[in-house]
Amino acid sequence: MLMELAITIFILNALYISINTFRTMLVVKGHQFLAPLVAVGEELIYVIALAIALDHIDSPLNVASYAVGFGVGIYIGIVIENKIALGYVNFQVTVQIDPQNPVHAHNEELAEKLRDLGYGVTVSRAEGRSGARLVLSILAPRKADRRLMEQIKEISPDAFIMVQEPVQLSGGFWSKEVDRRYHGVDHH
Repeated sequence: MLMELAITIFILNALYISINTFRTMLVVKGHQFLAPLVAVGEELIYVIALAIALDHIDSPLNVASYAVGFGVGIYIGIVIENKIALGYVNFQVTVQIDPQNPVHAHNEELAEKLRDLGYGVTVSRAEGRSGARLVLSILAPRKADRRLMEQIKEISPDAFIMVQEPVQLSGGFWSKEVDRRYHGVDHH
């Protein structure tokens, strides 16, 4: 009976914290309708888990089960959010261009190759310490971020890549095309 109680406490707390971690990420990403719905389930599990844990706090095994469930729950919540991969990422890719240097020849074609792969790419010319640069801005769903990173490195191994999560998107080719391509959303 003691072991079953410890396992129950562990499972309930891991479940509660998993949902809590996921709900926190929903709030940060601005999901104002889904986050409160998830919070209701989260709090229901929390009250049950806490009541059981507090009724049986006299056992070090139960306290340890509660604590370990907390850590495991955070890990599971992060895994869930990474699998769902809500939102978008914006890649800022900077590459050196030098027509005289064959090492940088592939960098001139990076934008077109990425467009051929289905990404929207905005290109700006810039000047760096050691010469001309192209700065590419690429919006992609978070689900595609690892694949895009690999594709950029494959095409231009010397690229400087910075990835950011935009808080809001509005208008333009990016949001319309990316939503349509990856989420089936039609903006008409």
